[in-house]
Amino acid sequence: MGRDVFFVASSIPYVNAEPHAGTAYEIIASDFLARYHRLRGEEVYFLTGTDEHSLNVARSAAEQGITPQEWTDRMVPKWKEVWSRLDVSNDDFIRTSEPRHEQRVQAFVQRLHDRGEVYLGTYVGPYCVSCEEFKQEKELIDGKCPIHLIPVERLEEENYFFPLSKYQQPLLDLYEQRPEFILPEVRRNEIVSFVRGGLQDLSISRSGTSWGIPVPWDDRHVIYVWVDALLNYITAPGFGTDDAAFDRIWPCNVHVIGKDITRFHAVIWPALLMAAGLELPRTVFGHGFVNVGGERMSKSRGTGVHPIELIDHFGVDSYRYFFMREVVWGQDGNYSWESMTDRHNADLANGLGNLASRVLAMLGSNFDGVVPEAGREQSDLPSLVSDVGSRIDSLVEHLAITPALAAIWEIVDRVNGYLVEREPWKLAKDAAKREEVGSVLYTAAETLRILAILIQPIMPGAAQRLWDQLGVGGSVADRGLPADTAWGLLEPGTKTSKGEALFPRLEADS
Repeated sequence: MGRDVFFVASSIPYVNAEPHAGTAYEIIASDFLARYHRLRGEEVYFLTGTDEHSLNVARSAAEQGITPQEWTDRMVPKWKEVWSRLDVSNDDFIRTSEPRHEQRVQAFVQRLHDRGEVYLGTYVGPYCVSCEEFKQEKELIDGKCPIHLIPVERLEEENYFFPLSKYQQPLLDLYEQRPEFILPEVRRNEIVSFVRGGLQDLSISRSGTSWGIPVPWDDRHVIYVWVDALLNYITAPGFGTDDAAFDRIWPCNVHVIGKDITRFHAVIWPALLMAAGLELPRTVFGHGFVNVGGERMSKSRGTGVHPIELIDHFGVDSYRYFFMREVVWGQDGNYSWESMTDRHNADLANGLGNLASRVLAMLGSNFDGVVPEAGREQSDLPSLVSDVGSRIDSLVEHLAITPALAAIWEIVDRVNGYLVEREPWKLAKDAAKREEVGSVLYTAAETLRILAILIQPIMPGAAQRLWDQLGVGGSVADRGLPADTAWGLLEPGTKTSKGEALFPRLEADS
């Protein structure tokens, strides 16, 4: 675990095309973890970026008649725009074409060379351009990549190799001694089976292209894109040039990556770190795919949906909530316009949004928008809120994002049920029950205050709007867990305002 910070890193996507909702899925999860740990009072280092030295990028650039660098310089702002629209709170963004990355990658590879972990040889075999991966014959399906379902290319070239095969047993020992290293369990089982089947030495250079980082002792070769890309996790926090920063931040607490690249992160990455004498990350979490129409979203197959199209219609908070709540984190899941609409209306418009509107409206009509005294109202909500808060903390600690969000909605459902039971709109008709009405509304409003804090990691915009409507003041992101979710911190006399609906209802055919 990082010595002084919580370090979460998404994978860095290729920039051969624009992002789609599948690639955005991962960044939302990473952002949720980063925001949650900040609420816990931890210093967080959230890293993302772009992988630019791929053959895909070089070919996309060639088709446009421009250089790979020109192509990436055009594409990267498009990715950054989407991350900005998604309220992604990354602390760093690294491009693999940056000088800081190139210098530190060369320092790492030179370190391997100096430690006798590199040798010159010849690679002969299949290569998938979309994966940017050398394949084994047994993996192919009718001569095609099993992931992208496109024909592989046959390569024969002189390469520098890393002796991955000698790390087979150390890796198996790692998986046994630290089962949390690969999550979820299904990914760990796949990797253990793969490694037990035997490892081949890894080609770590290419000699047929100039687009890449030169091998420091032989500029006829460039460093294999996957070695280059994996190293972003240590080059960004300062490996090789800023030892103080690197020692504070590394190792990474959690790598959030797609299941299709688990082998790189759970086999090659730890082996490279072992060879270099560096600490290993705590956890590699290989999430599932987001499917549309039963087919995986993919840039190469043209089945991706642009995130901005969805953000413009559903709003960023609904977008972020849907993908973390609907698609069970760690499993494959499905997306459709209809399912997004249904989830938005059920959980957000009718659930949390309607709750906020009812409570704030009743405060306005009965108490001029001023929070009343708490009174002596007896309710199970304080104990439920405390219990849910503890469960959420444990769930997030174990990277169970979807169940954590479901737990928050236990509170939403319960307070809605509480209002139905207590019927403050009926109590308000009897002037003698004004104190009782105030006590019921205080309970509901205090629950909303706590909900605003709990939803902040997944819906930062909506959380702040609710916080503002409650009149608490300041930024909800500056609150702390668990101190600020303790019951009874909403001050009587606080001036609330109903404002606009948090989540306007959407029509199914809109």
